[in-house]
This record gives sequence, C-alpha cells and structure tokens, in this order.
Amino acid sequence: MGSNFGKGKEAYPTSFEVLGDPRPDDMSLPAFMVSTNRGFLPRMDPIASLPQEFSMLESILQDMPVKKADGEPGLLAKGELGDFVDKNLPDLTEHVDTYKDNLPLMNALFIKGELYGLGRQVLPANIARPIARCAELCDFKPFMEYAGSYALFNYKLLNPTKDLEYSNLGLIRAFEHGLHTGSSEAGFVLVHVDMVKNSGPLVKGTVGALDACQHQQTTSPTNTARANLNASLSTVLSSLIEINSSMEKMWGRSKPGEYTSFRTFIFGITSQSMFPNGVVYQGVGDDGEPKSFRGESGANDSMIPLMDNLLQIPMPDTPLTKILEDFRSYRPSNHRQFLAWVRGRSEALSLKEWALSSSSGADEEEEEEVLESRRLWLKILNQVRDFRWRHWCFAREYIIKKTSHPTATGGSPIVTWLPNQLQAVLDEMARLYSDLSKKGDLGEECKDINDLIERQRETLRKEVAKFCEERGVSGPAAVAA
Repeated sequence: MGSNFGKGKEAYPTSFEVLGDPRPDDMSLPAFMVSTNRGFLPRMDPIASLPQEFSMLESILQDMPVKKADGEPGLLAKGELGDFVDKNLPDLTEHVDTYKDNLPLMNALFIKGELYGLGRQVLPANIARPIARCAELCDFKPFMEYAGSYALFNYKLLNPTKDLEYSNLGLIRAFEHGLHTGSSEAGFVLVHVDMVKNSGPLVKGTVGALDACQHQQTTSPTNTARANLNASLSTVLSSLIEINSSMEKMWGRSKPGEYTSFRTFIFGITSQSMFPNGVVYQGVGDDGEPKSFRGESGANDSMIPLMDNLLQIPMPDTPLTKILEDFRSYRPSNHRQFLAWVRGRSEALSLKEWALSSSSGADEEEEEEVLESRRLWLKILNQVRDFRWRHWCFAREYIIKKTSHPTATGGSPIVTWLPNQLQAVLDEMARLYSDLSKKGDLGEECKDINDLIERQRETLRKEVAKFCEERGVSGPAAVAA
C-alpha cells in the first residue's frame, strides 16, 4: 500500500525564491540557500579558520585528529581529547553572540560542537551551550549534521584561484586521517561535495518543469509548454548522470575496508547502543532531560528527495518510511522549504499526470513529444534507482560485511532501511513501464531499463533476506514480497 509520503502532515510554501546569484559576500543570509548556480552547496565556500576569539577552539580542532596535518598523532590517537577539552576549552557562548549576525560563520562554528568524545552520557556546558546557541541561530539540530557541518560545509579549495574540481578540494576538519587528501576519510566527504556541485542544473531543471506545467494550464495550449518540459527534464537527467558518475568514484577514493575506522566518530545518539539513555546537554534548558539526535548521514542530502518530490514517487506506509520523514528535519531550513514547495507544487499542478498523458486530438508531432516526456521520466527514475542501488551497495560492502552493528550513523536499521526506498523506486518504474509501454513505443533504452528492474528486484529480495536471516531481523514486507 503506497503513501503520499507525508501529504497532509506539513504546510507547503505557496512560493519559493530560488537564487540565481548565490550572493557569496552577503553574510546576513544563511549559508545554505538553494540556487541554480550552486544547487544545494553553501552559497559560498566554507570558512576555513575561526576568528581570534575562538583561538583555543581552533587549536583543539587542529590537534584533534588521529593523524594531524603534520603527520603526528593527535588528541584522539592519544585518548586525551575529552580531558583536554574539560580543562582548557572556555564557554564561548558570549563570543557566538558577538558574531550572531554573520550566519555563515555560525555554520563554521556549528561544525565544531560535537567533536567531543562519543559515548559520554553528559555533554559539558562549555560545549553544550555554544553549540545549542549556534544551532538556534542556524536553525539546525544541536548536533553534527551532514550539510551544515561534517560534509558540505567542511571543504576548502587547496588553490583559491581554481574552481571546485575534485583535485582542488581538501577537508577543513577531520577525525581520523582526513586532513591528508588521499585518505579514505577525505575521500568519503569530498566525493559528497563533488556530487552536490552538480546539483545546480538539477534545481534549474526542476523549476523549469514546474514552470512548463503551469504555463500549459494558464495559456492557450501549444507545443511550447511540452517542449519546455522535455528540455527541463533533459537538464534534470543530465545532472543526475553527472551526480551518479561522481558517486561511482567513491569506491576508489574511500576504501571499503577503512570506512569503519572513522565511521565511529559520526554516529548520532538516536537508536545507538552507545547512548542508551540519550545525552544530557549541561546548561541547556532547565529540565536536565537527556536529548537524542540522529547522526551525520548522506541520506540527509537533498538531491534524491528532490526527485522523490518532483516525480511523486510513492513510498510504502511503513515505520521505515517514518524514518525517512524524520530525516527531513536534519536538512538546512531553506532546503526543507524548497523540497516542500516542489512537492506541493508538483501535486497541485498534477505534473506527473500531465507529463505522462497525451491530449485528445493530438497530432503525430505532439504524440512524439509526449512519448519523449515518458521516456525522459523513466530515464530520470532510472537514475534515482541507480543512485539508491549504489547506496545500497555501499552499505553492503562498507558496513554490513564489515560490522555487526545493527544501525547506520543516522540511526536507521542498516539492513532494511535503504531497501525500503529502493524497492519503492523499482516498483514505480515497473508499474509505469507496464502502463506506458501499451500507449506507444518507448524505445530500446527503456526496454533495457525495464529488464534491469526485474533482475534487480530479485537480487535485492535475495540479498535482504540473506542479511536479515544472518542477523536475526525481520525484512521489510515490501522487499520480502
């Protein structure tokens, strides 16, 4: 039984401003604002060094990694980070407020707060208070997030005069060996940056498709709206191909056998055995109640959820989908608003229905344009499938085969959560191909895609069943069927 994935549970924005110029020098705006230029990357390159008021924090962060920039062992390697922070880090909350109107700097500070020893049941006030204040100003959770901290706001250009080419990227902060560009930790983070740098056209094509749909409803019917739709869908498709191509390079840039050595540092609190009772944030609030947050996860990226919303991909009504919905709140607020706007706009305009249906009395040229819309729609879905299949392969090779820990860094069940969404895409593709192939020739490429779907559905079913049996857990009904 499919669901509309949260329909009725949130108010959709009636309008949304997508930036053309990301305005990188405007410090009064949030660091993360969706643009057709930089997509879901921050408006500017991240801030690599902190103001003088935060010199002690800067020093601790440089001394923290297992392997420091100079190659020497750092505080984590010596097991000294927690004690050193307790004794030497002052409460910097008043300095945070000094810079509260510089929102990108709040992001630069925000990454630092959760770099404290994991497994402790209490976060001391000298960390808890400033991170809570930064999170309040940035509209984030008071914990290390994917976009706002560890991944998308944690890169620097090795040569500031050059662009975002992968060879010109390095990490600002790291836990293990990430300050060394050839390390698996650096590769893990920087591949994500390299993927998201291709998201500008994804945003542009999405907005263009919605504009085309609105145009055909508000003007006299012409072929122009359909042509604009297909041009926009082609832009989306090209962007996804680039994103998937970059994602495939993860295998060589971050080795499967080395991931678990730095994965330890990016776990959250929610559903993790290391924090059975949550974590108390000293000095934050007056209740002293333990708090629980999900950890850093690439599942919090906005690119594929954007496609879920634009294409109206139905998700199963399961507890696993509830986790997917919960991940929404761990994205930058501007990203959340954009994704909600796209979903609401796509549904209100009936984009999917129009894109895949032909009008009565259409001539041969118009019918061919509709066929092209259908082909593009299926090809875009195939790129979403490709992305989610590769993500599942990563989970299988980097995690499931390397550790018995039952949950991912974001707190989702490691064996069943990704297959929940992957199966939904496979089912949607199979259903659409079965329906649309009866209405016209979709071509050999779409036929080959459909053949792949059938093989992959069976492979996924067998893999999930095998891992569930080995670990003694129940598989998702949608996959097991």
